[in-house]
Amino acid sequence: MSIEYDEKGKYYTDIIKKLPVSVVIQTSVQLIRGFVHVKQGERLKNELERDENFLAVTDASVIGTNDRVLFSVPFMAVRRSHIIWIMPTDEKEEDTSE
Repeated sequence: MSIEYDEKGKYYTDIIKKLPVSVVIQTSVQLIRGFVHVKQGERLKNELERDENFLAVTDASVIGTNDRVLFSVPFMAVRRSHIIWIMPTDEKEEDTSE
């Protein structure tokens, strides 16, 4: 990690702050609940438009019939081409600017 300082003492790093967004993802065969991390100030749509093969999902649970959790993992990479739809489960994202 590199840290650079300007003349006023403000520092810059190559760490990008991301906020977790609770989502439900429907793939071609599974329903997944978890969190997609979005850059601060951006929308979930911006994260989906990135030119990457996989979408990172944290605290992921694969849901079977009757809302039964088949398994849960701390991290899952979901192939973007397998996503049918995705939606946030919260009405609004957390505001940490206060």
